[in-house]
Amino acid sequence: MSHLKIYNKQDILSLTRIRRFETKLGERVQVVQNPHDIAASLQSSTAQYVLLGIPEDIGVKANGGIGGADSAWLPFLKAFLNIQSNDFLEGSNILLLGHFDFSVIEQLIEQHAHEGEEKMEAFRHAVNTIDDAVEQLIHTITQFGKIPIVIGGGHNNAYPCIKGAAKGYYKAGLIPIAQINAINVDAHADFRPMEGRHSGNGFTYAEADGYLEKYCVVGIHENYLPQNVWMDIVNNPFVDCITYEDIFVHEKRTFMQAIAHATGFTDDTYCGIELDVDSIAQTLSSAQSPVGITINQARQYMHFVAADSKVAYLHISEGASILSDGRTDPGTGKLISYLVTDFIKSKSTY
Repeated sequence: MSHLKIYNKQDILSLTRIRRFETKLGERVQVVQNPHDIAASLQSSTAQYVLLGIPEDIGVKANGGIGGADSAWLPFLKAFLNIQSNDFLEGSNILLLGHFDFSVIEQLIEQHAHEGEEKMEAFRHAVNTIDDAVEQLIHTITQFGKIPIVIGGGHNNAYPCIKGAAKGYYKAGLIPIAQINAINVDAHADFRPMEGRHSGNGFTYAEADGYLEKYCVVGIHENYLPQNVWMDIVNNPFVDCITYEDIFVHEKRTFMQAIAHATGFTDDTYCGIELDVDSIAQTLSSAQSPVGITINQARQYMHFVAADSKVAYLHISEGASILSDGRTDPGTGKLISYLVTDFIKSKSTY
């Protein structure tokens, strides 16, 4: 597959700090046995989860955002592989596939496109290339009934995750039509108009193309909800949202009651689980905010939806360890590793 870097065992062990009398996840996770035949390797693997990275910020820049969403994957991986393998999470149920590398495309745009509309259009055109590559891989993973865990990257990748999973589960005979639902904890709806692909309209395109049936977004900030997007949500019975203000300011319901509402709204078929890191207060992302849910609430969300949904995939997007404006946070990768392990532990328990 184009732009895909497949890991072998040595790649993983090079990031794993081996220690006497201990076993780390990096020593236990599976890898693709035959990089020339990913499908056969996935089919024969006993792993339930397939972990992959999409370290790109093309979709964010296509939405006028600050670059840096490409910087969270490696710090996440280093943290994740060095978690202890123990009775709480043993690791052999995970296949670490690899990551996509779209850096050449981004470099060409940065070097040759003029600032302004030309560069914006070039980035939006490039997102289509990302869509095709990611969709193909998610389709391949899900057709064998396995659950992709995708670490981004911009939230533009929600679209190929939804499309690929819908096609894959349909091919596997697990759903009657190629259509799934999605839950998203996010400060933004990412339901902007279809003006060219970017990180702000992945769910719009997924619904318009018929791969997304029901969509529920929890924790959206009223101050950053465009009126036209709000009207599109209000007038669509298959789209629902619960604002951050309704939960934490007006206290109409608790955060976990809002999540339970979302899982109930989407419980009729397979459901993509989405979390945008900008929903977590003071966590580095293109749209970092002082207002948001806590880290523990994000962890509780992971635990609850894994247990209470028919999970199609997990997608954690927009996190960054270094932004193009110079801001840094070395803890973002470790935070995402906690979210991923909470999800796997809960899904494996129930």
